[in-house]
Amino acid sequence: MHKILVANRGEIAVRVIRACRDMGLASVAVFSECDRAARHVRLADEACPIGPSAPTESYLRIDRLIEAARASGADAVHPGYGFLAENETFAAACRDAGLTFIGPAPETIALMGSKTAARRAALAAGVPVVPGVDEPFSADAPVPEIAAAARRIGYPVLVKAVAGGGGKGMRLVAAPGDLAGAVRAARSEAAGAFGDPAIYLERRLARPRHVEVQLLGDTYGTVVPFVERECSIQRRHQKVIEETPSPVVGAELRAGLTRAAAAVARAVGYTSAGTIEFLLDEDGRFYFLEMNTRLQVEHPITEMVTGVDLVRWQIRIARGERLDLDPALALTPHGHAIECRIYAEDPDAGFMPSPGRIAALQAPAGPWVRDDSAAEAGGEVPIFYDPLISKLAVWGPDRTEAIARMRRALDEYEVLGIRTTVPFFRWMLGQPAFAEAAFHTASLDELLQRREGEPFSTSGEDEETVAVIAAALHAFARLEPTGPLADAASGASPPRRSGEWVSRRAAKAGWTRQARLEGLRA
Repeated sequence: MHKILVANRGEIAVRVIRACRDMGLASVAVFSECDRAARHVRLADEACPIGPSAPTESYLRIDRLIEAARASGADAVHPGYGFLAENETFAAACRDAGLTFIGPAPETIALMGSKTAARRAALAAGVPVVPGVDEPFSADAPVPEIAAAARRIGYPVLVKAVAGGGGKGMRLVAAPGDLAGAVRAARSEAAGAFGDPAIYLERRLARPRHVEVQLLGDTYGTVVPFVERECSIQRRHQKVIEETPSPVVGAELRAGLTRAAAAVARAVGYTSAGTIEFLLDEDGRFYFLEMNTRLQVEHPITEMVTGVDLVRWQIRIARGERLDLDPALALTPHGHAIECRIYAEDPDAGFMPSPGRIAALQAPAGPWVRDDSAAEAGGEVPIFYDPLISKLAVWGPDRTEAIARMRRALDEYEVLGIRTTVPFFRWMLGQPAFAEAAFHTASLDELLQRREGEPFSTSGEDEETVAVIAAALHAFARLEPTGPLADAASGASPPRRSGEWVSRRAAKAGWTRQARLEGLRA
């Protein structure tokens, strides 16, 4: 293996390209038309165009990705996450083309990609699953048949897409009269999102927590599980904050979770990085939920508390190396880490996507702060793709200090030109329920309902304000900081980018953005 094609975009493509550079491997980026000037394209050693901006004509085109690998001379493909990362057809196409797919075998992806097949695999490995059905209902299965299964399981039930993920194709049914409508909606959404309208049923546990176990497996049968991650802060079944270790998991429960995760992985001959997801009930019992056969968005926090580079190990395993990690290292957390998924969404408009050009950006820095991002000032957030722009992760010696560091990092995060979820996270980390770790998978939705439209943002800035500030900072960035502003720095050496220095000084002085605007106009 000497050259890796990264079949993805954005921050995960940047992450993989940097791992390639660390390992002395050449990297090849792929890009759609709207990503021509994107950061991952500039960082890679080579770049290949793969089509128009729409993902169905570019990042989801297996034929164009294979052709890009052949044209560039790549001998391996890393799928990142999202797009084709859990697509067995893509993994098989790479194998058929003589390319090393940096991930599990296509047969394993297909097996664990079916939620009902994965349930059966977990049961065969002796791992408890959430009460439900183990065979899917086809697109033409009659509602009375589904209703009979729901009565056996007991309400409330979840109608879930067999090929689902991310909350798509999922509906909560509290009473029998709501079942038929939920089945129709879930089937329709599943067909649109995954091309498969098959569904199944699970009982809805009361106030569960969502906990997952990262693992690595090699081609020699070795499986190493890692300390668990807590993923219960979710909005509409989508994770938004993760942390590790879980604040409610002790040594005995951790041992049970990691043994169960390893048992499932061994049962299916799993290789590469993957994640087994569990639900914890109010009595502390755990149940297998599903397996993600890829790298996770939240992998940075596991890396921060264990010191293990998961992407590097994915590559090493794919080229046939043995997994010689010390299991104790993977299972012994050093400190505590938290991640916030920063999206280009407007939390004051129902978290609607907020695409557009980033006028100015100042990411947080400092000790034990990690910002995995492909965003940059002047860059565009396209309308075509998932609006995740950053994985902001922090580490602290304990949970209290990690929370304090994340709050500081969020206070430093400045993005102009688009709306982001940063104000939402500032609010969420100040909630007593988060500080006390007294939450479950529905807690965030409940908190949001109680806000009753109260805004997250308080600056009151409009588009004119944003434009003027961005233009002024752009101009300041080309000037040496002299005169009164330089004097105000009290002799401290200004940072390399004077525009960032002006922004920080203004914030430190307590200027509001409106006051800053008036000063710049004057």
